[in-house]
Amino acid sequence: MEVRARAAGKIILAGEHAVVHGSAAVAAAINLYTTCSLRILPPVAEGGQDGAGAVELDLRDPGLVFSWPCARLCEALGEGCGAARILPPVAEGGQDGAGAVERDLRDPGLVFSLPCARLCEALGEGCGAAGTRKPRPCSPNQLAAIARLLEEHEIPDAKIWLSAGLSAFLFLYTSILGCSTPGKVVVSSDLPMGSGLGSSAAFCVSMSGALLTAAGAVSAISGVEGKGWESFGKNDLELVNQWAFQGEKIIHGKPSGIDNAVSTYGSMIKFKKGELTSLKSSNPVKMLITDTRVGRNTKALVAGVSERASRHPDAMASVFHAVNSISEELSSIVELAADDEIAITSKEEKLAELMEMNQGLLQCMGVSHSSIETVLQTTLKFNLVSKLTGAGGGGCVLTLIPTLLSNLVLEKVTAELESHGFRCFKVEVGGQGLQVCQGDCSCFNGDVV
Repeated sequence: MEVRARAAGKIILAGEHAVVHGSAAVAAAINLYTTCSLRILPPVAEGGQDGAGAVELDLRDPGLVFSWPCARLCEALGEGCGAARILPPVAEGGQDGAGAVERDLRDPGLVFSLPCARLCEALGEGCGAAGTRKPRPCSPNQLAAIARLLEEHEIPDAKIWLSAGLSAFLFLYTSILGCSTPGKVVVSSDLPMGSGLGSSAAFCVSMSGALLTAAGAVSAISGVEGKGWESFGKNDLELVNQWAFQGEKIIHGKPSGIDNAVSTYGSMIKFKKGELTSLKSSNPVKMLITDTRVGRNTKALVAGVSERASRHPDAMASVFHAVNSISEELSSIVELAADDEIAITSKEEKLAELMEMNQGLLQCMGVSHSSIETVLQTTLKFNLVSKLTGAGGGGCVLTLIPTLLSNLVLEKVTAELESHGFRCFKVEVGGQGLQVCQGDCSCFNGDVV
């Protein structure tokens, strides 16, 4: 069985930092993706040791491969991790549903086998993948056991930041497919890591989507002609989102849930005080994303804004109120229909003004950086408006690309930004969320799995 899932990165159009203090924020998916390719491996050949298969994770971008024997996973995480082996589909020509669920109780020496067709007849289709339909958080004991598994691998000091992602992977894989299901997972991404574009959320969403599809807990409903990618229904997306959020909690501790929601559902959302509102952009919006390649400490930046708010409560309350007004107005503008060139230009000018105001308020919060200011000054020379996205202190900067901007000007802007050592991406805003491709379809090009 082969499954490939991809999930989108995200940008914050307005409201970062202020959202922590009760203001609205607007986030959107972008057409940069993290792709997770999963192959369920066949059971060990006859005569092989039980559980002798392995779970392998191939991280293409950093060039690292990790492998855990299934027997070691079961030993470390216990039978409670699932021990569910996904058997291959019934051979062609076989009766649909003719497979079976088998339970081998080694200690009493008893084996029970129940035909899948009989289970569906007795329990209904809703019985499928029941264990995966109620996502549960990673317990402290599970996390400690996973940490011990990671200690057995020599993770380079320069890449120790991978530990949280590896922990999320092991939790999701063993919780959804069990410890005894051998498999190979390959992950590749268009998203720069740790730059505020939601790379960890896209990792957790694409991973959860692939694993849940392989487990039969979710299923695609429609394809994109000529591409092989399929989408999911609302309920299945919600299940994927819930599992991805559990992975995000392992990586970040207390995430807001915005990143995984945008990555799962795509499009745009307004987020305020824990409530998500879906937004529909009536016209294409394009951005130039500049990755300054400057790392930042998100937790320290968030804390710094809170400390400033404590020292200047009235002034900062006014800043947060202004940001809320910007987010609310931006939400309304993106949904307005613009039918001609004049209307589109007017709409883009309003978006640019709101972005410019939001950037000024972020500077008031103290989260800008010299690298961000360099991007602002460079794009301003071409009469383009930019703002930071995410935590600030480095990371990425958004520049609105007007519809009438010539490719020549865009090339000049990009070249000058890259001359500073920055990296640029041209993206479409408000795109697709989670998608999946199964079996022998056109999205399985190359030797990814």
